[in-house]
Amino acid sequence: MLQHLKKQVCEANRNLVRDGLVVLTWGNVSAVDRRKGLMVIKPSGVPYRAMRPGQMVVVSLETGEVVEGKLKPSSDTPTHLELYRAFSKIGGIVHCHSPHATAWAQARCEIPPFGTTHADHFCGAVPCTRDLRKKELGIDYEKNTGRVIVERFRQLNPHHIPGVLVAGHGPFTWGSTVDEAVENSIALEHIARIAGETLLVNLSARPVRKSLLERHFFRKHGPGARYGQRRSISES
Repeated sequence: MLQHLKKQVCEANRNLVRDGLVVLTWGNVSAVDRRKGLMVIKPSGVPYRAMRPGQMVVVSLETGEVVEGKLKPSSDTPTHLELYRAFSKIGGIVHCHSPHATAWAQARCEIPPFGTTHADHFCGAVPCTRDLRKKELGIDYEKNTGRVIVERFRQLNPHHIPGVLVAGHGPFTWGSTVDEAVENSIALEHIARIAGETLLVNLSARPVRKSLLERHFFRKHGPGARYGQRRSISES
C-alpha cells in the first residue's frame, strides 16, 4: 500500500540528517494521499540510518488509526493529522528541532522578514504560537499542538507562510509535496540563523518593506512566478 509514498517519506526523513536538521531521532516527516484519505509517517524512535520504506506507518486521515505498519507511528502523528485536516492543499509536513529555528521557538519570538532571503520562501514573519495551557498538556498534548498552530493561522495564509514555530518546542513546515516541505524546513533554519545574526549586527534592524517582500515572494511563487526555467516541450 502506497509504496511510492513510503519511499518518498523514508528518503525525506533520512535527508533531515543529511541536511543538518536533526540529531538522534528528533524529527519526523509525513506525506498524505488525499484521494485515499491516508497519511504515511515515520515510525517512532527508529534511527534514521536504519530506516527503511517498509517501516513507514500508514494512518487514516479521518480517524487517526493505523491502517498498515507493524511499528508505532511518530508520537507527533496527531499534530500532523490536525494540520492536514485544517490545511487542505498541503501534501507534506516536516517537524524537527533544528538549532536556530528552535532557538527562536524557545524564545517565543516570531522571525521578522529582515530581507529578501526570507522573502524567497515566507511572505511575512514566521509566526510563533502561544504556549499551550496546562489543561492542553494532558493526553491530547500532540493534538493540541496542532490545534494551536491552526489557531495561529486563522488570519494567515499557510501557503504564503509555510511554517510555524511552536512556543517552547520547535518548528513545523509544510508544502504541496513532501520534498517542498523539506525544502521549506531547510529555508526556515537558514533564515532563523541569519535573522539572529542580523540582530547581532544591529539590534534595531527593521523588517524589509512589504512591497519588496511581496515582489520577491511572488517572483518565485504563485500563478505569475518568473523564477527558474520553463519546461520545454521535450520535458513535458
